[in-house]
Amino acid sequence: MQLTINTADQLKDKPDPAKLGFGTLFTDHMFSMDYDTEKGWHAPRIEPYGPIGMDPSTMVLHYGQAVFEGLKAYRTESGGIQLFRPRDNFRRLNRSCQKLCIPSFDEDVVLKALKQLLAIEKEWIPGAEGTSLYIRPTIIAMDPFLGVRASFTYRFFIILSPVGAYYPEGFNPVKIWVTRDHVRAVRGGVGDAKTAGNYAASLYAGEEAHKHGFTQVLWLDGVEQKYIEEVGAMNIFFLIDDELVTPELNGSILPGITRDSVVALAKYWGTKVSEGRIGIDDVMQAHDAGKLQEVFGSGTAAVISPVGQLRYGDRTITIGNGGVGPLASKFYNAIMDIQYGKIVDSMGWVESA
Repeated sequence: MQLTINTADQLKDKPDPAKLGFGTLFTDHMFSMDYDTEKGWHAPRIEPYGPIGMDPSTMVLHYGQAVFEGLKAYRTESGGIQLFRPRDNFRRLNRSCQKLCIPSFDEDVVLKALKQLLAIEKEWIPGAEGTSLYIRPTIIAMDPFLGVRASFTYRFFIILSPVGAYYPEGFNPVKIWVTRDHVRAVRGGVGDAKTAGNYAASLYAGEEAHKHGFTQVLWLDGVEQKYIEEVGAMNIFFLIDDELVTPELNGSILPGITRDSVVALAKYWGTKVSEGRIGIDDVMQAHDAGKLQEVFGSGTAAVISPVGQLRYGDRTITIGNGGVGPLASKFYNAIMDIQYGKIVDSMGWVESA
């Protein structure tokens, strides 16, 4: 496929890197590509950022057949641009496509197109400490049809957004609320796919958590509602009696790329790490016994997010002294240093853009 490039006539003013939020500003250009049953994926193009025209009956608006990813581009101290595990993101996007009956795409073609898009938008990649360019690949169903079936046509697009910290707290402990009244996903469903409906299903509980002063929701399993799964925007880790434990990937948990990076680094450092079923009662008992040392989340947006308080039922516990734990800090610094090219990438995760 031949990539075509159509540049914008007018360019936007670049934002102040010191005042970046998350996901509110977008660059001048985007990548787009279409699919139909006769041509397959075709017409890859870089074009000015703008609205996508669609019929009110477009299937994604009614049945939620949509998948997406999130990754980042980083500016190094020498001015270079690099990506962190982008092939893993596109591989996971194709796995999500399979779950949602969306045709797979050529990962190498899309990665090459992304790099060309980043070359065009390189001035949008901020260089201030802790900033980056967030990358959102998305695929949506485009058939104008109200019957329930998989669409025959799709739009693949990638948009870019310069960002600062995901949480207003920055790299400071957040407060997490464990819900017993709501379920996000169950095994056999699409909980392990990065699809729009999963996030819609998390909104109500998230709003309830915010009303009570908590940043995010920690979900329990959808069957027995006693085993820990993940937080709304990140996977979760517990340091209990010097062992790092995290819920196993059982089909209802998103296989996070940052999660995988934490597990790999822990093993590389010789830290004891295990993946399995973790009961919320076990976590509370570990706290009561003085064995719960740290809790933190991992995800592309926040990288590592320390948890200072955990609310379950009528109890709110403070993790450690309520501050950032040394292991969370070690993971945060190590991953950030790799992403920004400050240390040698001994794991083979970084790719030049």
